[in-house]
Amino acid sequence: MAGTRSGARVSLAAEGSANVATGLPVLDHLVGELARAGRFRITLEAAPDSTEEAVSAAAEALGAALRDRLRAGAGWAVVPAAEALATAALEVDPEPRLVTNADFSGSRVGGVSNDVTSRFLAELARATGVNLHVRVLEGDDPQHVLAAIFKAVGAALGQACRPAPASDEEEGS
Repeated sequence: MAGTRSGARVSLAAEGSANVATGLPVLDHLVGELARAGRFRITLEAAPDSTEEAVSAAAEALGAALRDRLRAGAGWAVVPAAEALATAALEVDPEPRLVTNADFSGSRVGGVSNDVTSRFLAELARATGVNLHVRVLEGDDPQHVLAAIFKAVGAALGQACRPAPASDEEEGS
């Protein structure tokens, strides 16, 4: 990725928003879905030499910006998008990885093959330092399935980045 410049800023917000410029409109839209579901304010820019570099650079920059915010250390969510339903669960792990049942190798959305989704999520997990599990429970339309996935990942990350509520036991100590 020698020719790729990228950068990301992430902050927690009451209402999520995104200003994303990766050169891939479908990825820009999906990161926006992640931001809104996780209640993040995300600014993300990648100036890539290729589609693969755009995906990797964007995920690496976003993951690096999120890494130090993982206060709760774990998060999970089940999220719909039209007829699609996806779940995401994550935890901080010294051996980050993506585990998923989603296979988009034969479909395209927005003129881009959807294997970029797997590449983005795998790189995001690695850069964030999490063990990320994504499951598609329902869905036929690839656009809806992708939206459900990114919304679920965003909601799980949002949960992991906010302090865990104090338990009664901790309050009484």
